[in-house]
Amino acid sequence: MDRGSSLNIMYAKTLDEMGVDRTNLHPIQAPFHGIMPGRQAVPLGQIDLPVTFGDRSNYRTETLTFDVVGFLGTFHTILGQPCYVKFMAVPNYMYLKLKMSGPHGVITIGTSFQRAYECKVECCGYASAVIASEELTTLREEVIEGAPDTKRSSGSFKSAEGPKEVLLDPSNSEGKKVRIGTALSSK
Repeated sequence: MDRGSSLNIMYAKTLDEMGVDRTNLHPIQAPFHGIMPGRQAVPLGQIDLPVTFGDRSNYRTETLTFDVVGFLGTFHTILGQPCYVKFMAVPNYMYLKLKMSGPHGVITIGTSFQRAYECKVECCGYASAVIASEELTTLREEVIEGAPDTKRSSGSFKSAEGPKEVLLDPSNSEGKKVRIGTALSSK
């Protein structure tokens, strides 16, 4: 479950493990951002697959469109807002539950806090491996090259030598001034 994702994402490895032939992918050239740090991702294609939630006594099936990506991840799929809209599902991240209406009442999908912790540890391990990778080093160099020079002065600020008198209230005609500076006495 990803409350911030505007896409349903499936990793190519998951598609292969399901035995779905990649020739079933519909071509798409629309890139998306937010999965790979600092880069856009272009999916291999899109695929429509039936997704079922529930058990034999109370289930619901809808067809979802997934953007299939060709890089590795720690999940099988990421279910985003399109999934929640299609199923009219309500995620509760605090209780790790996903609820939706079914033909025989409410369908509740959940997991344990232990399993969520294990997934988080696996995800952090994967992120550490990516951080250590050569690709990320290249990405850092690209970001540093495009970053603004912090030593160069910007705007009209210039440090003054000695104290400076400034109007206390520029809109007031009384003309009261205050002295500011780095070398003033405590008086």
